[in-house]
Amino acid sequence: MDAGNEIFGRLEKGGAVERIAISGGGLTAHVLTFGAIIQDLRLAGHDAPLVLGFEDLASYLDHSPYFGATPGRCANRIGGGRFSIDGIAYQLECNERGVTHLHGGSDGTGRQTWQVAQQGADFVTLTLTDPAGRAGYPGNCAIACTYRLPGDGVFSVTYEATTDAPTPVNLCQHSYFILDGSADALGHDIRLAADHYLPVDENLIPTGEIRPVAGTPFDLTGWTPMRRQVEPGGVAFDHNFCLSRERQAKRPVGAVRSPLSGISLEVLTTEPGVQLYTGAKVNPPAPGLGGRRYGPFAGFCLETQVWPDAVNHENFPPAVLRPGETLRQETDYIFRRA
Repeated sequence: MDAGNEIFGRLEKGGAVERIAISGGGLTAHVLTFGAIIQDLRLAGHDAPLVLGFEDLASYLDHSPYFGATPGRCANRIGGGRFSIDGIAYQLECNERGVTHLHGGSDGTGRQTWQVAQQGADFVTLTLTDPAGRAGYPGNCAIACTYRLPGDGVFSVTYEATTDAPTPVNLCQHSYFILDGSADALGHDIRLAADHYLPVDENLIPTGEIRPVAGTPFDLTGWTPMRRQVEPGGVAFDHNFCLSRERQAKRPVGAVRSPLSGISLEVLTTEPGVQLYTGAKVNPPAPGLGGRRYGPFAGFCLETQVWPDAVNHENFPPAVLRPGETLRQETDYIFRRA
């Protein structure tokens, strides 16, 4: 263990979970080896945390709705946990109400212990091998996660993955952000550069339709109050917004601002989609950072990724990684003060 790291807790099987501090560009982050979790994130001059999290490992194990985690090997949902690659059918664990596969399963990458491969004052690289057969996935998948604070309020997230057999791979950063320390994020404004979104069924699985946002509550192309989602006709968001049909060079895709604090968050990514989850179901029984109690809409997620259930839709961006290929996903979360 690096001399600057600390033990955050120990798992039942005796494995230690480290907490790693990195800082740069006005930001300070604490990262856990468990789940590659961003446990805390602070901006100089702003006292409150920018993310939701817990002060102890037990709360993450028992109560976390993926606070700050890196879920995978395939983040988001796969309908019925079923898919086929090259004519071979696979059945994954259905860990969400027994009907859908969510975030890689009950012991996905967001609940495994990663290894510290490299670290410096402003970055850390964590690695993990997700073994063949876990949750039903084919192939061994080697994953690297790098968090970096290069300057100017930038929190940089890079994921890389390789495999020895064709397999769906889709990673994301699952932090819940809050920009002003309020009890909820409904006072924030949001905009997303997405002209289409994915309607979902009763299990939150995309129907296959790619629907225009124009004339719907999903039109966030201009600054929109988050409070609108809890007003008559509003939608509590847990949906994929379609940014492109394939991975692209990193570009701006959305932003959120808090008029109360003057802090803004801009998101740049290579990814073809962003899942906006505004935390309607958040209500853990354990206290969060600083003893704060988290209720519905306490934070929002901007999960940059491939569209959910893409492995089952030919008209969605590709989600299958093959031997000899390297998946690389890049996202920057940029925090600024007015």
